[in-house]
Amino acid sequence: MDIRNLLNVNRNCNCGKLHSCDIKDVIVEKGALNQLTNLTQMYHNILLVADQNTYDICGKESQMLLRNKVVDVLVYEGYDILVPNEEAIQKLSDNVTDKTDLIIGIGSGVLNDLCKYVSFIKKLPYFIIATAPSMDGYASNAAAMIIENMKITYEAHVPSVIIADVDILKNAPIELIKSGYGDIIGKYSSLNDWKLSRIVKNEYFCEYVYDLTYQMVKSTEELGSRLLERDEYSIKTLMEALIIVGIAMSFIGNSRPASGSEHHLSHYFEVVGLLNHEPYFLHGIDVAYSTIITAKLRKELLEIDIPKQIAEFSKNKWEKEIHTIYSEAGPGIINFQNSLGWYEDRNKLKIYMDHWKEISQVLSETPDSEYIIKILKQVKLSYDDFKSLYGEEKIKDGIWYAKDLKNRYTVLWMYYDLFYGSKSLSL
Repeated sequence: MDIRNLLNVNRNCNCGKLHSCDIKDVIVEKGALNQLTNLTQMYHNILLVADQNTYDICGKESQMLLRNKVVDVLVYEGYDILVPNEEAIQKLSDNVTDKTDLIIGIGSGVLNDLCKYVSFIKKLPYFIIATAPSMDGYASNAAAMIIENMKITYEAHVPSVIIADVDILKNAPIELIKSGYGDIIGKYSSLNDWKLSRIVKNEYFCEYVYDLTYQMVKSTEELGSRLLERDEYSIKTLMEALIIVGIAMSFIGNSRPASGSEHHLSHYFEVVGLLNHEPYFLHGIDVAYSTIITAKLRKELLEIDIPKQIAEFSKNKWEKEIHTIYSEAGPGIINFQNSLGWYEDRNKLKIYMDHWKEISQVLSETPDSEYIIKILKQVKLSYDDFKSLYGEEKIKDGIWYAKDLKNRYTVLWMYYDLFYGSKSLSL
């Protein structure tokens, strides 16, 4: 698929929305970085943003190509994982002046989100020079930040230009390539959750965006072993799929097609890891492993003939669990869920009973956990490594309470409603 056919269009869709994407250009090819000079002809006061890793990879070269157009360079110090928190946001904001006319980010997930968020607040355009095919947020209009120890997704804007040089992408750390692959495989789960929410919550749904996203999963799924070999065609295909999924998100204005229960579990492992100073996998790798978990949940739900009861909700017990699991982030999560009122919604049992045949059909549409385990082995992602790093207790806590981080209905809510207090998933 030619990505440019999805840009600068206004598509009147059968879903009732007008789909558009304001990205001016996307370049995914060998030597793409060499086009940077032509793409920045109209800008004269550029802020270049990188971390120490990405500056070493192509930051210096980008600065040379831009010459005196670069008036400031922000390089986040250190080689450790950069966290998109209040401190990182403030640091970038402080480097924006009244003369800044373009922000160029050099990196992948966190750098892209930081530049996207701050440029949106400052009403400036931004470019992203991708350094790894590691996640699907390059072309989306959402930015994921860690604010007050919570993972919060903010509405922002899309980049004006995405530059993805295959010569750079193919040499990315192999874990980042695995992460991008895992993020795509996770769409099996997120797309299913979207269909599920259409039934249970009467949520807006778009067949065109669903099909576009699903097409990217199928075009990527068999690339596994060739990605490990850094095959250029496979790296290019993965990167294009990640960008197109981001465009699909921008078409509907949120991350619904690409982020569901598997992402909520991934956010949970990251948030708890940061709070407790515990290790966690890269985002897309956690998404991949969490897709195995959500497939197991769907299988157990399919064993129900028809729901007979919904789990009793004890607010005191729930608040105690949230405080225990999320420590200082607990009060914010409790206030957030209280504002939604979803735990008090007793009408869901009737919806489950009345629509169980339709729900079961949707739940059965995704690959089972054994299939996901098999395809992840192509990129040497072992489910045993996931269980070993987190342990049974942390994973099961995530199954019950990762959903509380977001205001999005997924299979995690259904599993909680129908099984909490009565059984525990066999990992």
